[in-house]
Amino acid sequence: MFVDLVNIKVISGKGGDGVVAFRREKFVPMGGPAGGDGGKGASVIFEGDEGLSTLMDLKYNKVLRAPAGVNGAAKRLDGANAEDMIIRVPVGSTIYDAENDKVIGDITNHKQQVVICKGGRGGRGNTKFVSSRNTAPEIAEKGEPGLTRNIRVELKVLADVGLVGLPSVGKSTIISMVSNSKPKIASYHFTTLIPNLGVVKVDDERSFVMADLPGLIEGASLGQGLGLQFLRHIERTRVILHVLDMSGSEGRDPYEDYLVINNELATYRYNLMARPQIIVANKMDIAGAEENLKNFKTKVNKDIHIIPISAATNKNLQELLYKTADLLAVTDRFELYQEGDFEQIVEYTFEKDETLFEITLAEDNVYEVTGERLRRVFEMTDFTKDQSVQRFSRQLRAMGIDDALREKGVQHGDTVRIFRFEFEFVD
Repeated sequence: MFVDLVNIKVISGKGGDGVVAFRREKFVPMGGPAGGDGGKGASVIFEGDEGLSTLMDLKYNKVLRAPAGVNGAAKRLDGANAEDMIIRVPVGSTIYDAENDKVIGDITNHKQQVVICKGGRGGRGNTKFVSSRNTAPEIAEKGEPGLTRNIRVELKVLADVGLVGLPSVGKSTIISMVSNSKPKIASYHFTTLIPNLGVVKVDDERSFVMADLPGLIEGASLGQGLGLQFLRHIERTRVILHVLDMSGSEGRDPYEDYLVINNELATYRYNLMARPQIIVANKMDIAGAEENLKNFKTKVNKDIHIIPISAATNKNLQELLYKTADLLAVTDRFELYQEGDFEQIVEYTFEKDETLFEITLAEDNVYEVTGERLRRVFEMTDFTKDQSVQRFSRQLRAMGIDDALREKGVQHGDTVRIFRFEFEFVD
């Protein structure tokens, strides 16, 4: 089963908790703190695998959850790091953030890896909080929570050449004649429902990968018919073979067909019309094709490459392959994405930054403080230990939250809510 689009949720592993522990050994008075750190949580990593050709494995895994790191232990024993979760996907897969449609990664090489969600770091044990003022700290961090992301994975086949055209113009017949691909061929529309790839070898020893793609119809760029399912698979091609039924055997005008397909290519993203195009005038063995070809040439630019062929009789197929190989030799790969299409990585610090938190007045007249960085600090705090609570308070001040609350008009005695906890503001 060919699957080229999936939507899934990925969750990286939480870091292991650090612990509060002290040495309690015979003949070792004042042993001091001995709590170990938690291990790092597992990251979710997508890796290209040229042996795969479908996203079938992901279709039935709607949630991918990576394992957590191991908690620390006494005697300064650190918890083990969790092994990263490696998800293998076909080469040609693009991963998008489903929330903002930004590209997280584009996998175009075998073994290429893209980190989708980084695992949470392990919490520090109390041995890491020793100072000259606090020689026996009862502070330990909980592990950093993992990240949760909703992503979309699209497979865009890696082919040098793409066959495009309306249904039943002979694309499948062409690829079956010039490669080892064996697509379904029948006398009705939409016999090709998935891309068929074939390696084409020219007589002069050159070779390239050709894709026979499902037939387009008018409105495909807006999702009509197989629409976007087809168009995403032409994005990586360098040369387009535009196949026309020059005989007009189904009562269609080849020139009108030509305009319809080119309009869909022009309307779709990634500027597909910038790719060099060869017009493949197919079915030249049928009566009326020669006359139609003459009329067609009078309506199009003289610089357009037109190769008349008959896929059924093998006429001129070698000329078509030579011309295609020549174009490939002088055509570089097209960049699909601009810099702005990729998500930007944000490094958080404890410096005052209004984007790190947000203060709002809730309906119950309580001031709420929220923010992703603040949430991570909150989740890593052990509120059962007084020293940890005091440290959390210092972190809030370092982030500038105290000053921001005052600027919002919070007065002494007002109630402030930070996620699950409420406290009275003391000025």
